[in-house]
Amino acid sequence: MQAELPRFTGSVEHALDDKGRLIVPARYRERLGAGFVITIALPDPCLALYPSVTWAGVCAKLEAVPRKDDKFRGYVRQVFANTEEVACDAQGRLLIPAALRAYAGIDREIVSIGALTRVEIWAKERYTAQTAPEGEVAEFMADLGLY
Repeated sequence: MQAELPRFTGSVEHALDDKGRLIVPARYRERLGAGFVITIALPDPCLALYPSVTWAGVCAKLEAVPRKDDKFRGYVRQVFANTEEVACDAQGRLLIPAALRAYAGIDREIVSIGALTRVEIWAKERYTAQTAPEGEVAEFMADLGLY
């Protein structure tokens, strides 16, 4: 039987400090654990924080893929070149590497989103721009049989 993975919900608007550090909300921090992963969230222009146990599952799925062609290798290179193992400092802050901030268009204002098995970190403007109209969400929920 597989262990239950941490789940993340809710959203928090906040800002990076002058050194590019993010205070990870306590509600996410405890579920992420002492050490976790930050990576790009392809195809979305945001970052993702994964608990180690969840990231291990992602890696296992990639390792199990039977077809290791050029597309697969390119995807793995892009993701893993932009992935860091990280931890919060004693004040609950996480230094987001400059290259990852650039990928996500993060300057200062951000939104942290609980997204089921991960936390997404969005530049506030990008998050606002990508939010789907309510009618589309309801229609998609109906298609999934959730509404």
